[in-house]
Amino acid sequence: MTNGACLCGTVRFEIDGPLQTMLNCHCSMCRKFHGTAFTTAVVAPLPGFRWLAGEHAIRPSCASDRRSFCATCGSATPRLVPERQLAVLHAGNLEGDLGIEPKFHQFVGSKAPWYTITDSLPQFEEWRPEMQAPVVSRPAVTPKEGVTQGSCLCGDVAFEFDGTPLRMMYCHCSRCRRGRSAAHATNVFVALDNFRWVRGDAQVASYKVPDARFFTVAFCSRCGGAAPYQSAARGFAVVPAGTLDTDPGIRVGAHIFVASKASWFTITDDVKRFAEYPQA
Repeated sequence: MTNGACLCGTVRFEIDGPLQTMLNCHCSMCRKFHGTAFTTAVVAPLPGFRWLAGEHAIRPSCASDRRSFCATCGSATPRLVPERQLAVLHAGNLEGDLGIEPKFHQFVGSKAPWYTITDSLPQFEEWRPEMQAPVVSRPAVTPKEGVTQGSCLCGDVAFEFDGTPLRMMYCHCSRCRRGRSAAHATNVFVALDNFRWVRGDAQVASYKVPDARFFTVAFCSRCGGAAPYQSAARGFAVVPAGTLDTDPGIRVGAHIFVASKASWFTITDDVKRFAEYPQA
């Protein structure tokens, strides 16, 4: 039995039966929705899936009929496919040792320019050859010199920032995994004076974990796509890197909270690692 939940715990579910396939998807839709470098999906037989709580809190994304999210915290929620008797789950929301690891990368042709795949798993430009599904293309964004641009999945929310960000990190803590429904969060930290909304900031919802000092996630209330969060107390905006439309001109400098890393995710790059949050 495998249990899963969103960040706030409103939506809970369980799956009884074997997890059949795990994969990493780099498509722009997944990056926008989760705010990460890629998302990790798990496929399981639908008869073993059960909702435990929170179905009332699930909202469909306005940008995709294949995506839904918790209206309270923005975590992605499972997709049920009755016609194929399958449940598609987001690995970041699952608890415990899953007994399975990713088998391949798909849509590497859409991979973020700031992310490098360093493992030896098979890679596919789009879907695997045996998969028959449509490919959705997002409109290109015209770069602005010295400015990094970003937007949510539906495009209603847009932002930009000037210059080079303060830092960029992968976070493997359990809150980030649940909040982004992924193997880890990929966050860019930008000085507040350099960050500005272009449109749609009134549409951004946020959720703060009650027992956390700072931990807050933000998302578009219509599409569920990740969005930046402005932390006045710390003087910077936390920008989910998957929301970026142009290259930020910086690369990840650290993996943090690797002591809390998902058992099914293996770090294969040479980026610095910290068991928790680096003190300096």
